[in-house]
Amino acid sequence: MITINENFLKLQDSYLFSNIAGRVAAFQENNPQKNIIKLGIGDVTRPLPPACIAALHKAVDEMAGDATFKGYGPEQGYEFLRQAIADNDFRARGIEVSADEIFISDGAKCDTGNIQELFTTDIKVAIPDPVYPVYLDTNVMAGRTGDYVDGRYQGIYYLESIKENNFIPDLPNKDVDLIYLCFPNNPTGSTISREGLKKWVDYAVESKALILFDAAYEAFIRDKTLPKSIYEIPGAREVAIEFRSFSKNAGFTGTRCAFTVVPKECRGFDSKGKIHYLHALWNRRHCTKFNGVSYPIQRAAAAVYSEEGKTQTKELTDYYLKNAAIIKKEITALGFSSGGGDNAPYIWIDGQGRDSWDFFDMLLKQAGVVCTPGSGFGKCGQGYIRLSAFNSLENVEEAMNRIKTTL
Repeated sequence: MITINENFLKLQDSYLFSNIAGRVAAFQENNPQKNIIKLGIGDVTRPLPPACIAALHKAVDEMAGDATFKGYGPEQGYEFLRQAIADNDFRARGIEVSADEIFISDGAKCDTGNIQELFTTDIKVAIPDPVYPVYLDTNVMAGRTGDYVDGRYQGIYYLESIKENNFIPDLPNKDVDLIYLCFPNNPTGSTISREGLKKWVDYAVESKALILFDAAYEAFIRDKTLPKSIYEIPGAREVAIEFRSFSKNAGFTGTRCAFTVVPKECRGFDSKGKIHYLHALWNRRHCTKFNGVSYPIQRAAAAVYSEEGKTQTKELTDYYLKNAAIIKKEITALGFSSGGGDNAPYIWIDGQGRDSWDFFDMLLKQAGVVCTPGSGFGKCGQGYIRLSAFNSLENVEEAMNRIKTTL
């Protein structure tokens, strides 16, 4: 008899964004004349930068020649891309990261889920609330939680991110082993100062914990006082793994390319307390279960770091930040308090006592605008919605006009 992993049965409903897509599809089927503007899921809408397109075409042409054809590449990623990342994203900012500490993958979503395979199922996990669902759901699947009771899984330490702490969670009041952090944050759009991030690094050092730091939205930071990488903080190389992506800064949601940084001194412990270095463990896992991102896509990603690519990707993120500023301005004018939208592409809106899904349904049915209900990100998200700046300027302006009329 084949038996199943019963931890999957603990998962609630469908994946959040699948649920949203289902509701939108049902509404469109019943209202085919209605033009829907989607400000929900964080999928980009602008095309790839011209520098990336040119590199992609050139690499495809290389695949047509005997002398330049590429078969299996290195699982960790081609040296040209890893070195470009190390030089531009880290060393140019005075951050110590070497090319061989960078692992190229097909998405930060995949890596943040897969990384937990390195750890035992009985560790104490701390996850923000509200939070990107992948962090929580993958730990449920792995068996690190108890039952789902009153909106939360037993066995998880929830780091509440609420208005009273500016949506930046406080340090745990007890020891935990694995900590998920995301800044700029998805979904709240909050950012963290160097001083605030240092407290987490110091906590991890003292507690022998590990931080999984999701920096997928770092390209949207315009405030130069804010850290773009956790490795700007002394001691972080020992206690943190960082995840980044080309999805939002360069529009790679449909082409898939990301990377994870595992410093060589980043450590874990066995059952006897002996230190083991996670770089070697992740490399072993990566080589066993991943065959690498395709050569043309990696060439396109490397073009992000050309002079043209840097200019074009900044233009992309500036475009979305302009959309975010419009959303935030109009929402504020309507009397709603909100977070994010400054150094992040998301605006986190207090619904003034409305249920999150009721707010979602109202905007969909009356305004034809798709948002993301905050309760889908956790118990602390109840009463909030998230609007995304990832759409055209024209659609954002039209969506805000519709929302003003509705509200």
